[in-house]
Amino acid sequence: MGQTPSTPLNDCLNAVCNGRDNCVGYPDNPLYQITWVNRYNLDISVEPIAVTRPETAQDVSDIVKCAVANSVKVQPKSGGHSYGNYGLGGQDGELVIDLTNLQDFSMDTNTWQATIGGGTKLSDVTSRLHDNGKRAISHGTCPGVGIGGHATIGGLGPSSRMWGSCLDHVVEVEVVTADGSIKRASETENSDLFFALKGSGAGFGVITEFVVRTHPEPGDVVQYSFALSFSKFEDLVPVFLQWQALVTDPNLDRRFGTEFVMYELGVAITGTFYGSEDEWKASGIPDKIPVGNVSLVIDDWLGVVAQQAEDAALYLSDLSSAFTAKSLALRADEALSSDTATDLMKYIDSVDRGSLLWFVIFDASGGAVSDVPMNATAYSHRDKAMFVQGYGIGIPTLNQATRDFIDGVITTIQSNTLQILTTYPGYVDPSLVDAQASYWGPNLKTLGAIKSKWDPDDLFHNPQSVRPGETS
Repeated sequence: MGQTPSTPLNDCLNAVCNGRDNCVGYPDNPLYQITWVNRYNLDISVEPIAVTRPETAQDVSDIVKCAVANSVKVQPKSGGHSYGNYGLGGQDGELVIDLTNLQDFSMDTNTWQATIGGGTKLSDVTSRLHDNGKRAISHGTCPGVGIGGHATIGGLGPSSRMWGSCLDHVVEVEVVTADGSIKRASETENSDLFFALKGSGAGFGVITEFVVRTHPEPGDVVQYSFALSFSKFEDLVPVFLQWQALVTDPNLDRRFGTEFVMYELGVAITGTFYGSEDEWKASGIPDKIPVGNVSLVIDDWLGVVAQQAEDAALYLSDLSSAFTAKSLALRADEALSSDTATDLMKYIDSVDRGSLLWFVIFDASGGAVSDVPMNATAYSHRDKAMFVQGYGIGIPTLNQATRDFIDGVITTIQSNTLQILTTYPGYVDPSLVDAQASYWGPNLKTLGAIKSKWDPDDLFHNPQSVRPGETS
């Protein structure tokens, strides 16, 4: 432990670690920020009071009890990809529980339910499910994201329209609650806590283990990609409106997931169809999606996941950087009008973007995600047809022009819409006003009551987590 000052919290944590290497780090370590904290968003400074790396649920329980005894707030970290560094507390002085050592995996071949440790990254989820019966769940495309945050906030990806969100696959969890107890939670045991963990987990406990239902891997998968370069973004309006009309069609085949990505050099549309080439042609989608510089590849599940990870790395890297991100969630009736799309493209053409590394990403949603009732889990964006995200990266630092540009993308869309648009909490925005209402909407009152029961002193806290008794 070196020359770390003796404090009641440090003494408690050191006792839990009992001399184990790489179990707890403190700010006096000269490599603390690099080797222990490891911020994802370098534009947001944060210094935890300590970072712990437990090996068991009992370790997590003991660490939580140390925090309670010393009146220190707690946040779990799985992959650490929060845009606001919320897995590090999002503000100075919180105790981080880094779940990187919780890597247990098993498969029940009778139920095909998998048990997955809370620190497992999505790339490992994919490979372990494949190696244990060629099974799969839906999740996002960034391989370094951890299941601990992903499956407790939503967890959207290309197969979500077919299978539902990542959290929709969770049937049971092992969780450490605010009194340090190790509990099981499911629809039949501690069901109120289970409701809250499935959509707002960071404010309610530390999940050490997930039990998830799985699917057989799809057979053939069709990957569609379309690329276009142009002299100005305004030329994109017809292409965007064609894509948007497709993804807001309530009859769109659920086997299809797609993104529309604008960046400095043009636009890329990617699509994944979970079926054969003949089924792809029969779906009617090829007649409705933009044509031109199109690539069509037939692959298997693992090949597609690898390609999606490669595509994601082009704009949402696993590497730490200084960035700003803003997003909106849109129902089908809130889709961009022709005038709004034109205003958006003209804005992008005319503004000082401040960086060559920026992206405006539209993701299709709906399908199976919308089958689950709004009040069945904390996740409240069941009615959304698509999400839009603006993302600007500074090299090496973020400048004000890029911040203003990304702000303006969202403002341009919102100002042309009568309703106040909401935000997916997986794309957390630290500057958001009334964030909890935007993230959890109609479920916030219920969540506030559950928080009052399970964590009345707000131990599990970040700047925008659910508060006890919060109603609006």
